[in-house]
Amino acid sequence: MSSIIKVDTVQDQDGNNIINESANTITIGASGDTITIPSGATLANNGTATGFFEGIAWQTIITGSTLTAVAGRAYWINTTSNTCTITLPSSASNGDQIILADYARTWGINKIIIDSNGLNYQGQTDAYTVEYSTSGETVNIVYSGATNGWIPLDDDSVVNAPVAPLISSTQLVIAGGGSGATASTAGDSEGAAGGGAGGYRTSSLGLSPGSVYTVTVGDGGATVTGSNTIGNDGSNSSISGTGVSITSTGGGGGGNSATVGRNGGSGGGGGSGPSNPYAGGISSPVTSPVQGYAGGTGANSARAGGGGGAGSLGGNGNGAGNAGNGGSGVASSITGSSITRAGGGGGASYNGDQSGTGGSGGGGDAGSVTNPFADGGAATVNTGSGGGGGANPGTYGGSGGKGVVILSMADASYSGTTTGSPTVATGVSGQTVLTFNGSGSYTA
Repeated sequence: MSSIIKVDTVQDQDGNNIINESANTITIGASGDTITIPSGATLANNGTATGFFEGIAWQTIITGSTLTAVAGRAYWINTTSNTCTITLPSSASNGDQIILADYARTWGINKIIIDSNGLNYQGQTDAYTVEYSTSGETVNIVYSGATNGWIPLDDDSVVNAPVAPLISSTQLVIAGGGSGATASTAGDSEGAAGGGAGGYRTSSLGLSPGSVYTVTVGDGGATVTGSNTIGNDGSNSSISGTGVSITSTGGGGGGNSATVGRNGGSGGGGGSGPSNPYAGGISSPVTSPVQGYAGGTGANSARAGGGGGAGSLGGNGNGAGNAGNGGSGVASSITGSSITRAGGGGGASYNGDQSGTGGSGGGGDAGSVTNPFADGGAATVNTGSGGGGGANPGTYGGSGGKGVVILSMADASYSGTTTGSPTVATGVSGQTVLTFNGSGSYTA
């Protein structure tokens, strides 16, 4: 059995209305009253409650170029396509609040403009321009009264906290190799050294989604044609972008009959005069990470040193009649097959002695003494190897090999956005491999 009490108004002993019903609108308490909800009680609102636990109401996303704002509301402002002018209420009461938030983080591209509609804004009249143009910004304004009008409680940008995870990637960066030196035309007992391999670096640095990674592939040192001339250095190779900065140093040119080998990713071999041997160039930089090895030292009587390789020192010329071999290269399976690159160039010998062979991975052999017109052998292109030295008077040193930059990432992570026409191989044990034989870029 239930009981029903029907009344229009409930008053306290002083005659003040506690509950008042009029036209189906129920007013609980009067202005200034305190209403306490007992612990454990539940307040259910099956209609519309006003003035009771009332908070600011968030509106649907605004994409238009204009908005007339209403106090007590908050707005997501999407300026992806256009600037938005927001007109504030023409009248306001102390405590009225409006929130404006950058929905798409595009206010830095298309700003918002606030028209205070006859009321002051931070103490200034509406003749002043109010603009917000910082991406990620939220503006929370409250009306303080006629003197200062609308005042921002907050107008700071919000950090774009969600950060996409880095894309796992492996990089191989090989610089251009140095060229071999030329022999003298004087007919003296002099030896021209082999060029050093380009610097060889590997890394496993994550790529940032959406970032552009610029790839530079260094050229090999060009053939030198002058008499008794030092070999040319190779050029640097690199890849750079957000979170990734790798540079490999070009290989050092081979020394002629009167000079040491040049420094580089791997050093060029040292030359050899009639009575003076010369040291090979060193690997530069010498600090970590090591990119290669020093060139070999020349011996007396025209037995030049071999250029250094990424895997070992260049061979020294010796008293047994042999010039130095080029240092060995290093193998990598980044493309799915084991390939050796960055070998040093062989050092040349005069007087019919044994000239040096190029190091494994593409190093050029020195010119053969069986042919007085044999130039040093060119290094294999896109291996970053060093060129061989010229064997006899009037012969030239071989050119260094151009470098290469290779990237590998999971097939599912490959964006397909490149410049420079790299070779793209997919499905290499679940990896996509980009081989840059020339400069270009990749957008992750």
